[in-house]
Amino acid sequence: MSKLLSTFYLLCTCSLPSSVAYSATVDEATVLAAMSKPGRLADDIERDNRSRPQTVIPLLNLETGDRIVDIFGSGGYYSELLASVLGASGEAVLHNNPGFEAWGINGLTDRFDGRDPGNITRQVSSGINLDLGMETLDAALLVMAFHDLYVIPKRYDGEKYVRVGNPANVGYFLEQIYKGLKPGGRFVLIDHAGADESDNETAAELHRIIEPFAKAEVLQQGFRFVTSSDALRNPADDRSMIVFDLPIQGKTDRFILVFEK
Repeated sequence: MSKLLSTFYLLCTCSLPSSVAYSATVDEATVLAAMSKPGRLADDIERDNRSRPQTVIPLLNLETGDRIVDIFGSGGYYSELLASVLGASGEAVLHNNPGFEAWGINGLTDRFDGRDPGNITRQVSSGINLDLGMETLDAALLVMAFHDLYVIPKRYDGEKYVRVGNPANVGYFLEQIYKGLKPGGRFVLIDHAGADESDNETAAELHRIIEPFAKAEVLQQGFRFVTSSDALRNPADDRSMIVFDLPIQGKTDRFILVFEK
């Protein structure tokens, strides 16, 4: 570099305001550092081994200062890690409906009572109303909850379970995510894999979803498929048990799909 160019470079960089924040890519090392921070909840640390956030979070293609929604994030496990890696200028929106809020109430109490979990905005909306706005998000994450949208409400009539309602409007749900993301924003979907030879209703009753079906549903809303990951796969799971059965609980075969707007 010539002396003239060196002087020009020095003048330009020195004239930048000290408050300028430089974004950095959120990679595996960034997430591992967040996982190593003191003060994390014991339940979160125990979950790390089975959730492998150091592999999942980089798939979101985030930078510090970004804004992300953790949809149906329940107790906020991912939300706290996301808030940590995004930094003070970033934001993790922990979204729940009343059902998921109740499901995660113990984790939420531990996370927010007397602790600072980072820049997390808690949001509770009814049903599948996400209230994400238009192009407000750099990324969206949905972990092991997509299958719930396909569960058909049933009631036992004394002899058998009979249908008493309809599954959720999945098209409307996905449309909100698509509209909420900025162009190029990523949507990462993780769920319990259903057996390929099964039908959607049976898979949903086991709180699972068939991977090719899930992928096709998302693509139908205009998303572009980017990649998948086998990081959470477990070939020992034959996908025949409900995910809450003790022999498979926390050890299900899970797929990871990455989409982009």
